[in-house]
Amino acid sequence: MQLGMIGLGRMGANMTRRLARDGHAVTVFDLSAARVRELAAEGATGAASIDDLVRALSPPRIVWIMVPAGEPTEKMVAELATRLQADDTIVDGGNTYFKDDVRRAQMLEPRGIHYVDVGTSGGLWGLERGYSLMIGGPRATVLRLDPIFATLAPSDDGTPPTPGGEGRGGTAARGYLHCGPAGAGHFVKMVHNGIEYGLMQAYAEGFDILRTAATGQRPEAERYRFDLGGIAEVWRHGSVVSSWLLDLTAMALAEDPELAAFSGFVQDSGEGRWTIEAAIEQAAPADVLATSLFARFRSRQDHTFGEKVLSAMRHKFGGHVERSCGG
Repeated sequence: MQLGMIGLGRMGANMTRRLARDGHAVTVFDLSAARVRELAAEGATGAASIDDLVRALSPPRIVWIMVPAGEPTEKMVAELATRLQADDTIVDGGNTYFKDDVRRAQMLEPRGIHYVDVGTSGGLWGLERGYSLMIGGPRATVLRLDPIFATLAPSDDGTPPTPGGEGRGGTAARGYLHCGPAGAGHFVKMVHNGIEYGLMQAYAEGFDILRTAATGQRPEAERYRFDLGGIAEVWRHGSVVSSWLLDLTAMALAEDPELAAFSGFVQDSGEGRWTIEAAIEQAAPADVLATSLFARFRSRQDHTFGEKVLSAMRHKFGGHVERSCGG
C-alpha cells in the first residue's frame, strides 16, 4: 500500500524500514532533513514538507504520525486536517492520551477524514521482531489498512496458540487487534504500559533484595553474594517469571553487573499516570500499578540498585536515556 510517515525517530524510522522491506510505498517527512535523506537512501520517498508529502500520495491518502504525544501531535493533526480530503485517513501511532483521540476523531468527522489510533509496542526491537499493535477507529477504515498492520505486526513470532483459544480466529495471534472505536487502541496501550510499570517494578525490587543479601543487615551465616546475571539467566529458562523484560534485564546485567552507567533516576512517559487516572474514574482498584508509578517519583530523589535495574530495562527496550533532576 501507499502511505506517508511523518516523524522519523527511533520508532518511525524502523517502522518505515519494515514497511518498505515488505513492498509498501512510503513517503516520509521529518523536521530533520538528514533523517529524510537517510530513509530515502533506504528505499522510501523523501518529502521536503507536509505539503510535498500530501501531494505525493494518491487519494484516498493514509498519513501515519509518529511524533511526540501532546502538542506536537495536536499541531500535526491540525495541519493535516487542512490539507487532506474526505476519505483520507490520519493514523496516530504515538503514545497519545485516549481522550484526545476521541476529540480529534469528532473534529475530523465533519470533514470526512478518518482517524485511527494505534497503540504501538515494540521499541527499538520492532524492526526485526515486529510491533504489537492495539488499534482504535472505524472498523471499515481499519480493515482497509489491514495490509499495513499485517506488515508491522510480528505475524508469526513462534508463539504457540493459547490452549483452548485455537479457534478464536482474528488477528490477535498475529500481533494486532482492532480494539474498538476512536481512542480504544490508545486506551489498551495505556493499560499495557501501566502493567509494564508494575512488572518492571517487581523485577527491580527482587533484584535489589538479591543484591542486598550480602549486607550487614543479615546475620553473617545468612549473607549471600549472588551472581545477579546468572540468576537472571537461569530464570529465563523454564521459570514462571520468564519474559522479554527479564531477557533485557539479563542482557543489561551481562554487560555491566553493577549497572554503573545508570543512576537510577527513572522517568515516566505519561501512560502510567493516565492508567491510574482511568482507574480512579472507573473506581477500579490498581494497587500495584499505582505503587509502581509512585516508586518512579521516589527514584528521582533517592536511588537504589532496583532503580538502576528499572533504568537499564527502559534503556534496553526503548532507548530511553536517563535524565537528571534538572534535565
